[in-house]
Amino acid sequence: MSVYSTNRTVSTRTSGVFGSLFSAVAAWNDARVTRNALSRLTDRELDDIGLSRADIDVIATN
Repeated sequence: MSVYSTNRTVSTRTSGVFGSLFSAVAAWNDARVTRNALSRLTDRELDDIGLSRADIDVIATN
């Protein structure tokens, strides 16, 4: 069994503009991956987890 962690942290040594840029790119990529994964689900699968197609963008950006 393998485990994949989706939590991202920025090192305390990384700060300033680079740290902010890295955090913004990581947040954008996480939202993109989430949006793509939810978009691949069928309407029935989304309904099973209590979501609709309209909820995908809201979930991905929060």
